[in-house]
Amino acid sequence: MPGKIFTFSFALIVLMFGCSVLYAQDKRYIPLGHSKLKDTIVATPADTANEKDIIDVISSVFVKADKNAKVDSIGTKPVLSILPAFGYTLQTSLAATISGNIAFRTAPKARISTITINPAYTQKKQVIVPLLASIWTKNNQFNIISDLRYFKYPQSTFGLGSHSNMVNENPLDFSFFRINETVLRNIGGNFFAGLGYIFDDRWNMQEKGQLNGGVSDYEKYGPVPRAISTGLTFNALFDSRDNSINPARGFYTAITYRDNFTFLGSTRPWRSLIIDIRKYYHLPGNSENVFAIWSYNWLILNGRPAYLELPSTANDQNFTTGRGYIQGRFRGAQMIYLEGEYRFKIIRNGLLGGVLFVNGQSFSAGPGTGLQAPQPGYGPGLRIKLNKVSKTNIAIDYGFGRQGSRGLFINVGEVF
Repeated sequence: MPGKIFTFSFALIVLMFGCSVLYAQDKRYIPLGHSKLKDTIVATPADTANEKDIIDVISSVFVKADKNAKVDSIGTKPVLSILPAFGYTLQTSLAATISGNIAFRTAPKARISTITINPAYTQKKQVIVPLLASIWTKNNQFNIISDLRYFKYPQSTFGLGSHSNMVNENPLDFSFFRINETVLRNIGGNFFAGLGYIFDDRWNMQEKGQLNGGVSDYEKYGPVPRAISTGLTFNALFDSRDNSINPARGFYTAITYRDNFTFLGSTRPWRSLIIDIRKYYHLPGNSENVFAIWSYNWLILNGRPAYLELPSTANDQNFTTGRGYIQGRFRGAQMIYLEGEYRFKIIRNGLLGGVLFVNGQSFSAGPGTGLQAPQPGYGPGLRIKLNKVSKTNIAIDYGFGRQGSRGLFINVGEVF
């Protein structure tokens, strides 16, 4: 999915050409690791002495070992990485991208701030330009989040509700631009709250029509060539995870209430609520294996958004719900989603790991209709350690769904 699909190819290019990832090496700053303080996230030294990652593999082949090398860390000096790469997803097929990332800290005890841009052009003639930023201020008092996107994005839809059928495939085309700015303030412990502004513009929306010749749900719902949705978001967050990139313990809940106003320029007024809940356990308790649970619920509270604005599979913020199905496979006014994943090491040094996952998603059809039967997805996955300090993995999953749906899913970091 946009911004997430190119990690595997990035790693392959690094391995093929012996490129290395740059880290800031400043003893005043230490990498994000595990804290012994319950429900508190702090920067602590990561225990990486017995772990291996891709950089270690490259170094052992191309770089002479330096026994006196400093511990890798990220400080106030920005670390910039730019690399051309190729990737793949069910929605895009092959994709070419220039992947760029900047990581830094605004102060010694601040969490790592990141700015990422991954412009891409795909085999399906899709243009994808996402820019994502998460900036933490001194002492983590504020988190400033930016989400800017432009898509020229042909995409198939299959109708409304989780009873929709693959035979009703309907190719759509549209352009999309988003500005989403959010400011969260720490209000005590791991609690954050704040406001945001969001502007979504979808234009040149058109369908080719169902491939089987039937009348599409897109046509029945009420097609419009353009839809603008703009308004305010009200946000609350609790985050006690030990590592946001690859959590091993802790609890996460994010609530986003969105209100779109016609006086701000919205085509129609409508309101939505997203409730994102995640919990992580060591299982068995004395092991490093992790059982993770994710509940993602996206509800249209009132109003009638345009068809492409409705909740749908893999259109969450990180494009990762519904492994086993193509992006947009299910769509409706209400979305209830639940997933469980078991994560374990394959090699003791952590270079290779594995996961087993199962998920279920239930959608209503249009506004005012009830939820339909949940649709399951499941499968195995491989984890390759990209960075042992931040505990970032290359996630390669193969998912299965109903009606013969299956495919490869690749991400940087864990799915949730």
